[in-house]
Amino acid sequence: MTSNSNTTSKIDYSLVFILLLLFLASCVSIYSAQMSGQYHENFLVKQILWYGVSALIVAGVMRLDSDQLRKISWYSYGFGLFLLVLIIVAPQSIAPVINGAKSWFKVPAMGSLQPSEFVKVFVILALARVIDDHHMKNPVRSTSSDYWLLIKLGIVTMVPVALIMKQPDLGTSLVFISIFLGMMLISGISWKILVPLFTTGIVLIVTIFYFILWQPDLLEKYLGVKQYQFGRIYSWLDPYNYQSSEGYQLTKSILAIGSGQTSGKGLTNRDVYLPESQTDFIFSVVGEEFGFIGASVLISLFFLLVYHITKVGMETKNKFYTYVCVGVISMITFHVFQNIGMTIGVLPITGIPLPFISYGGSSLMGNMMGLGLIFSIRYHYKKYMFSAES
Repeated sequence: MTSNSNTTSKIDYSLVFILLLLFLASCVSIYSAQMSGQYHENFLVKQILWYGVSALIVAGVMRLDSDQLRKISWYSYGFGLFLLVLIIVAPQSIAPVINGAKSWFKVPAMGSLQPSEFVKVFVILALARVIDDHHMKNPVRSTSSDYWLLIKLGIVTMVPVALIMKQPDLGTSLVFISIFLGMMLISGISWKILVPLFTTGIVLIVTIFYFILWQPDLLEKYLGVKQYQFGRIYSWLDPYNYQSSEGYQLTKSILAIGSGQTSGKGLTNRDVYLPESQTDFIFSVVGEEFGFIGASVLISLFFLLVYHITKVGMETKNKFYTYVCVGVISMITFHVFQNIGMTIGVLPITGIPLPFISYGGSSLMGNMMGLGLIFSIRYHYKKYMFSAES
């Protein structure tokens, strides 16, 4: 038993390798994006620095075992709520309004810091703690206990979502909801409760879209919602009719990706001008310069990442860790689907970055903090491999 324990690696080198490939893809994409001539900053150097800071965050989180993570879960959650409240009440000299949203703190020598990116991970820990504690206190499941678990999960999720919507930031709020849905699915709640819940949700979404498309006057009359606020929906459904306004980036993105064809135009050989392409529309750069092949390789990297986290979650004997894995998978998967989907016109534009690829310190550190939890599982895995169950 001792020899097996010693040979068990404490570092998840497979995950390190996947991250290294994503890091290289990010550097190449950002380098090309900043060559368009409109920028005076070196985003590549800054991204490398952010990766360095994120590596330190991973190293710190990795040292925490499941008991320590459980203990700090509510403290981190409370701290996250404090930051979200603070950003709402803070003066604009500290938390300026950028693109209509008050979502960032101005930090000397660092630039902007978006607390909601870190709160995602705090919510994952809190939800995992809620599920784990609930099942320990209710070993025998019942309909009433399932409803109570659903209510607790909903409250933990909706409080930060309500604060983020005050900024307002719909895109980030959707990430929290995706985390909630993913963790709810594996929480053990009966399908007799989940099926009607999901059905109601789908009907509600369809109804909202119906009123937005065909009865917007009623929404304005009874809910006070202005029709211009649906610009992103209209520009998503008919981008070329709005290409001088809300549909500008989408039409340019579709043109860029389509013009890349199979193998792309080559590094820095872009012809389509796309503002802020180093952030939310970095996938358009990949599609234009490296074509279908390059885009497929990048998507495959994300598939490998999600597959690896899934494997880790299935192998661990610690239920708390399993719930954490599902939360991290939900967060990353939604980011990838939403970002790539919006760049090709399949989904509305929400301003969500592509994880580990788009330029941005807050997003990168938040996602790397989530992966730090996965590294923690592998780092402390031998404790569970040779536990009493063996």
